[in-house]
Amino acid sequence: MVPNMDFEAMRPRLTAIAFRLLGSVQDAEDAVQNTWLKASAAHTEDLRNPDAWATTVLTRVCLDELRKRHRRREEPLFADLLPTESVAADERYLRREDVSRALMVVLHRLTPAQRVAYVLHDLFDFPFREVAKTLHTSVASVKKHASRARGRLERATPEPFAPTADREVVEAFLAAAAGGDVDRMVALMTDDCVRVADADLLPPGVPTVVTGARSVARETSSFADRIRAAAPMLIDRRPVDVIAPGGHPFAVITITTVDRRVARIEIGGPPGFSLTQGR
Repeated sequence: MVPNMDFEAMRPRLTAIAFRLLGSVQDAEDAVQNTWLKASAAHTEDLRNPDAWATTVLTRVCLDELRKRHRRREEPLFADLLPTESVAADERYLRREDVSRALMVVLHRLTPAQRVAYVLHDLFDFPFREVAKTLHTSVASVKKHASRARGRLERATPEPFAPTADREVVEAFLAAAAGGDVDRMVALMTDDCVRVADADLLPPGVPTVVTGARSVARETSSFADRIRAAAPMLIDRRPVDVIAPGGHPFAVITITTVDRRVARIEIGGPPGFSLTQGR
């Protein structure tokens, strides 16, 4: 590798791209290391844009991995099926780099070509012609991939939610839950509020149904860390909040309000939920 390629200076940006493409810090770092090895062995003396060259190499490394997953028909793994330390590392990166949690949830649902086209062009300003070279396809095809990805993202991650009174109540409740503020949660709930959750999402011994504002608030406060990993999204045209530590879906929270009070909280697992329905 020649002096005109300062790979260490490129590393943070390459890692940022790889994280969005692969959805994992460990996988992203492995892809960047693989790119460094290729750069070290390459003859790059005449490169006019080493950064673009390294990005192209990295993207092809990531694309190979994405296509392998696609050929194996691997579905995106949910947070509870991933190693705890891996999810924790992804969560630290997501928070440190201020990566959109909802964005990562939807990126997991895109095809490899859609993911590459959207990440490179829309997030990192790569020209369509350069993305086309990376994907070995036409500019028109890349534009279609990016457009489809953009459409799925726009349908699932509206910005912002309509500022309705009910949504304000939901956001205030989740903020109180994230902070473990039992009294504030109680003030925002109906006296007979009910929390219903899938048994698979709960620790052993925790009931699937809890009734009564204070009981629900106390129980909810014990899961403040999960609430802090939630992002507002649209699923089948309904506003919900998706718990996604490290950007990996774990559960969907659906909150029903009555007279500007939280009356019912449903917590369900993500299998089967659709992020592709139109508004």
